[in-house]
Amino acid sequence: MKKFIAEFIGTFVLVTFGCGSAVAANSIFLSMSVPLPIAFTTLLIAFAFGLSIVAMAYSIGNISGCHVNPAVSLGMFITKRISFSDFIVYIVAQFAGASVGAMFLWFCFGAKDSLGQNGYGSASAIGASMGVALVLETVLTCIFVLVVLGVTSKKEYGSVAGLVIGLTLTMIHIFGIPFTGTSVNPARSFGPAVFVGGDALSQLPVFIIAPLVGGVLASILFLLLFDGAKSDDQVPEFETCEDLNEKDSVDEEDSDADTVDAEEDDENGDDISEEDKDERVEISEDENKEDDELAEKDDTKETPEVEKEATEETESEEHSEEVECDEEAEDDKDADTKESEEDSEEKDSSK
Repeated sequence: MKKFIAEFIGTFVLVTFGCGSAVAANSIFLSMSVPLPIAFTTLLIAFAFGLSIVAMAYSIGNISGCHVNPAVSLGMFITKRISFSDFIVYIVAQFAGASVGAMFLWFCFGAKDSLGQNGYGSASAIGASMGVALVLETVLTCIFVLVVLGVTSKKEYGSVAGLVIGLTLTMIHIFGIPFTGTSVNPARSFGPAVFVGGDALSQLPVFIIAPLVGGVLASILFLLLFDGAKSDDQVPEFETCEDLNEKDSVDEEDSDADTVDAEEDDENGDDISEEDKDERVEISEDENKEDDELAEKDDTKETPEVEKEATEETESEEHSEEVECDEEAEDDKDADTKESEEDSEEKDSSK
């Protein structure tokens, strides 16, 4: 709904101030004894259209993209900048806004014969034929839509996109006003023609078909020249609020998902670390048990050897004690033998 309202307002402003300046210039031209120079009125009308686009681009551009032109919306649809449903909404809003704008001019000026309508033949300042009008409107619309598609294909052009588009429309009007009054916008031609009627209404198909053909040609050229630039490179002025909100929501969802994943990773990491700790504790316990078993086995192996060594030491000690006892006994025996010999010698000497 916001896009519909934005496109409605944008097209209303374009018709009111663009076509209104043409009506005002003609009114002043007729009322003055000294008519205004045609170059002055042409510049006045051209800048009125261009400045209307600049104002709307920087005001409603972030809501709908500020197409305010079915040919631009067609180009955006062909290059996959907008969906088919948005394309239909834009077209309806643009024709409705142009019709209300023309009705507002009719109410203000009270004249139905001049509301800034487009025309050729007798309605053309230089008498352009229908063929000239058809080709001219196709070429001018192709140039305008190509500029719109190109300048909105890169984000770095965002700050000047609205100004470039507005000045391009001004340039196109300066050249085209003497031929057809310059349409390059089916909705802009539709609104005034409906209220004026007559030749303006009968010549209306040229100013609907030619701009749409120009929009298609511009889309084809854009796809060839820019290799089908992605819509995510679109400049901020021509991104809608809904698109920005969707991007923000997607970014928030991504950040939330990343946070959840990080928390899950942390939880998994904690679980894994706890499991690792438990496993390490179990492994260390198993290793300790194995070490204890090995130590016990070593002790059991060493015990017989120790006992054997102890037994051998005991036996050697006992043997040494026996030897000492034998030696002492022999010494005692020798001593007794010596004493007996000494006694026998003493007895012999006494005799």
